[in-house]
Amino acid sequence: MKICLAGAAGAFGLKHLDAVKAIDGIEVVSVVGGEPDDIEAFAKERGIGHWTKDLAESLARPDVEAVILATPTPVHAAQAIQCLEAGKHVMVEIPMADNLADSLALIVAQKKTGLVAMAGHTRRFNPSHQWVRQRILAGELTIQHMVVETFFFRRTNMNALGKPRTWTDHLLWHHACHTVDLFQHQTGETVSQVQAMQGPTHKDLGIAMDMTMGMKTPTGKLCTLSLSFNNKGPLGTFFRYICDNGTYIARYDELVDGNEEPIDLSGVAVSTNGIELQDREFFSAIKENREPNGSVAQCLPAMQTLDALEKCLG
Repeated sequence: MKICLAGAAGAFGLKHLDAVKAIDGIEVVSVVGGEPDDIEAFAKERGIGHWTKDLAESLARPDVEAVILATPTPVHAAQAIQCLEAGKHVMVEIPMADNLADSLALIVAQKKTGLVAMAGHTRRFNPSHQWVRQRILAGELTIQHMVVETFFFRRTNMNALGKPRTWTDHLLWHHACHTVDLFQHQTGETVSQVQAMQGPTHKDLGIAMDMTMGMKTPTGKLCTLSLSFNNKGPLGTFFRYICDNGTYIARYDELVDGNEEPIDLSGVAVSTNGIELQDREFFSAIKENREPNGSVAQCLPAMQTLDALEKCLG
């Protein structure tokens, strides 16, 4: 299968590029860059034959079957719809949109074309969270409370590679999206109650740098989420599953119990890399002509909950 990777030179584009290398039968034949990328040099260094800064140019190539979008959040929905309308399967990095209306428009486009459209909800695929989910489905665990910390230090507009961004990241529509979707995915319920508050707006970035959120499902399962771009310390997202039968802490692809004893994840999946597992699901769904885990339709409830949380923020 020949694919296009848009946003290839960015932090997550590079992660997807590495993931695809580990998957047999997949070839990146076109990369799309943005300003200020030197996408030509990037492609030549990696032996990729086609490069452009115009997504439409890649979509016009008959050999491109599918697209991974690791582009700026504000263009996710429009570009995903553009891919579908060009007849290409698409996986769009999280979030699929930065508002509910654009999310709904993307789902309409997917239904109209019948193509695979998947959102990059990597937490569904991290072995740590898969281990918990397997035990939930087996009836061995029930979540009582998820307590989640999403902490970064981003007082300037830089990406994960320490390079300047051409757009501004957002705690709610990007970073909270991971937790909101995972909580609803793991509990099998859609949140029925939400509350949220945010701290002061940064004078230069124009966004709130701190947020706190609470969610409750119809059966009383709770999620408490704290987010910050002001944190100097361990960076990333840390999930504490407080269950009826144990406590577990997930840190990306690692899992420990409440006493920090490691959980063996070796038999959970074919890889320990959540992004690779996510990409494998996308390609498998295309080959098998089925809906993927993490389809845009499956992830719509997360976008609806984010919309409700945004209304709390005012």
